Amino acid sequence: MIVLDEEQAAARAWFETLRDRICAEFETIEREAGSDACFGYTPWNRDDDPEAKGGGGVQGLMKGKVFEKVGVNVSTVGGEFSGEFAKTIHGAAENPSFFATGISLVAHMANPHVPAVHMNTRFLVTQKRWFGGGADLNPPLPYEEDTRDFHAAFKKACDENEAGDYPRFKKWADDYFWIPHRKVHRGVGGIFYDHLEGDFQANFALTRSVGEAFLSVFPTLVRRRMGMTFTDADTVQQLEWRGRYAEFNLVHDRGTLFGLKTGGNIDAILMSLPPVATWA
Repeated sequence: MIVLDEEQAAARAWFETLRDRICAEFETIEREAGSDACFGYTPWNRDDDPEAKGGGGVQGLMKGKVFEKVGVNVSTVGGEFSGEFAKTIHGAAENPSFFATGISLVAHMANPHVPAVHMNTRFLVTQKRWFGGGADLNPPLPYEEDTRDFHAAFKKACDENEAGDYPRFKKWADDYFWIPHRKVHRGVGGIFYDHLEGDFQANFALTRSVGEAFLSVFPTLVRRRMGMTFTDADTVQQLEWRGRYAEFNLVHDRGTLFGLKTGGNIDAILMSLPPVATWA
């Protein structure tokens, strides 16, 4: 059983509240499309794991008419990083103990005109305390208007917070969400940040604004595109881009590695993978 301090409890409560609001909005979109799809929630815990300090989370998963597969997960865990892995984590080289709480979301859409999306924010405690996360848009069929509106929402979130630095966070996302072996970005970018430490309140405020920005802009993009007709060729392109998304998450994504290395729920970790993909 994990005992949370005031900052840890505040971060956990925010992530869980944000999960509830996002899932409710996504279910509303399904209703608008004439679907009765709902999220199913699967709790998991590590309280009986002798190698962990407890905690757990809830995997939320929905498969509907608009959202072919969307996962919205929250978790709060504690434990110790193993061996060499601890040396790769901020503030854990000398003491491998850690605490982590966060939200992770990936949506793969039925209509190729609707962009897939990823969003994750988290609060970690080692010998240091920091926030990290961001969001990036992954359209099989990019629209300049959608890209512009997505970036504008997160730029506004950054500009309104003293801890925000949109040019830096945008470049960070561009550098991070890059598939080296294909020499392409996995989407049209967004923002990414990590190791924001020092001023808890300022960094927490930015992280909340990032969540609010996502909740504001992504449903707008979904509603803009979900009724569009599409061709077999559009679907072929969608499945090819899903393959690249899967490659990135399995080969390069630090979040996937973190979850697997810290005894997380495997199904929840791999919910980011698309339901169907192709490789040429």
